[in-house]
Amino acid sequence: VLFQECVPENLDLKKMIFAQLDAILDDRVVLSSSSSCLLPSKLFTGLVHVKQCIVAHPVNPPYYVPLVELVPHPETASATVDKTYALMKKIGQCPVRLLREVDGFALNRLQYAVISEAWRLVEEGVVSPVDLDLVMSEGLGMRYAFIGPLETMHLNAEGTLSYCDRYSEGMKRVLKTFGPIPEFSRATAELVNQALCRKVPDDPEHLAARRQWRDECLMRLSKLKSQMQPQ
Repeated sequence: VLFQECVPENLDLKKMIFAQLDAILDDRVVLSSSSSCLLPSKLFTGLVHVKQCIVAHPVNPPYYVPLVELVPHPETASATVDKTYALMKKIGQCPVRLLREVDGFALNRLQYAVISEAWRLVEEGVVSPVDLDLVMSEGLGMRYAFIGPLETMHLNAEGTLSYCDRYSEGMKRVLKTFGPIPEFSRATAELVNQALCRKVPDDPEHLAARRQWRDECLMRLSKLKSQMQPQ
C-alpha cells in the first residue's frame, strides 16, 4: 500500500499531515510525498515510521511526462525505495532513484541551470527570448527528448572517454565565462514577458489554449517514444 500526499508545497502543512498519518498507519504502508523540492529530512524526521517514508516527485503534467524522482530520507529503508520503484513502473511511470537527498533534487537542479544561463544570455543581449527558446525546442530539446546529456556525450564521440579527451578543455573554458546567479531583475523579466506575450498573450484564454497544445504535443511524443523504445 502506498499513500501519495499531493497538498500544496507548504512544509508546515505537509508535516502536519504526515504526523497525523504516522499515528494511524501500520508497518506495511509506504508514505510518499509529491514535493518538488522539500527535502525528505525536513518532511519526515521525527516520524515513528520514517523508514517507510520517501519523496516520489512526479513531473508536470504527470499524465504525459512519466518521470518520477524517488528521494529517500537518510533513514528510509531500501525496501521502501524498492516497493515505490516497482509500483511506479507498474502504473506506467519512469522512476529514477536519487541515492541521497539534495536541494532541488535532480530535475530542478538541471532545469534551474538551464534557466540561469538562458536568462543570462538574454539579459546580456546575446540572443532574443524567442530565439533562446528555439535553441532548446529545435536544438537541445530534440536530442534530449530521447537521450540525456551523458549519452549525448557518449554518442558524439567514440564513447565518453573520447568525448572528454576532445572537448573537456573547451567545456572548461566556456564554463569559466559563466557569471554569477542572475538576480532575475524586473527589467529583464519585463523584456522576456513582452517577447513571449507577442507569441502567447498572458491572459487566461490564450495561456490555456497554449497549454492544451503543449499537452497534445507531449501526448504524441509520449506515444512515439513508446514505439521507439530500444529492444
